[in-house]
Amino acid sequence: MIFLVIILIGCVAFPHGLERARLKMNETARSDAPGDFCKLKKGLTHYRYFGLKTGPLVVCIHGLTTPSFVFEAIAKELVVKGYRVLVYDHYGRGYSDRPSGVQDRKFFVEQLRELLATLGEKDAFDLIGYSMGGAIASAFGAKHPERIKKLILLAPAGMGHELGSLATIALRVPLFGTWVFMALYARIHRQGTEKERALVSDVNYVVDRQQRELNYLGFLPSVLASLRGILATSSQVDHQKLAT
Repeated sequence: MIFLVIILIGCVAFPHGLERARLKMNETARSDAPGDFCKLKKGLTHYRYFGLKTGPLVVCIHGLTTPSFVFEAIAKELVVKGYRVLVYDHYGRGYSDRPSGVQDRKFFVEQLRELLATLGEKDAFDLIGYSMGGAIASAFGAKHPERIKKLILLAPAGMGHELGSLATIALRVPLFGTWVFMALYARIHRQGTEKERALVSDVNYVVDRQQRELNYLGFLPSVLASLRGILATSSQVDHQKLAT
């Protein structure tokens, strides 16, 4: 009986142990980071500018699991066209800090608003959102329409998409869903990205850089917090406000 209890405790603690064993996002981890950092209310945010300071600004918002490097090729093409491009990492991704808590619309909109204010960006700009970044861009544009010149949504979240069985379990069964997600998602993410390794990409080492996220403490909880936060809601109201 005691042996079974020990096994049960070990199974329950297994995902937590794996998470605690991951690397911390600290100065050592950030030693190869391009761009710069700024201190916001919830922690350090990693950002990067492309292009000259004189060009019109385009801000790019990345998705759920792939940090701001996903925009490198697009940013370089926009620079050729005369734009100045700002990309940044969401909390919990890339080189940014990993605060705990809910990651809902307000959480992401406030990070972008605060980042722009800290960087002294006061003029209206073009905003591009990819995947989950599309939902964030829609929410930001609906709340701050005076800041947006053009809004471009690439495969935006918030449109009622089915996120998969693991996400459904994580959303509907809080305790067990958390355990299942923390135990299985890393493997699913690695397998999913590995299938894309043969695809042609203008982003260098995109698969390796995606999988690198799994090495760091706070990435998985952040993904889960977003699934239970902004990705659990519809963007319909935001789109209606944008249309108005």
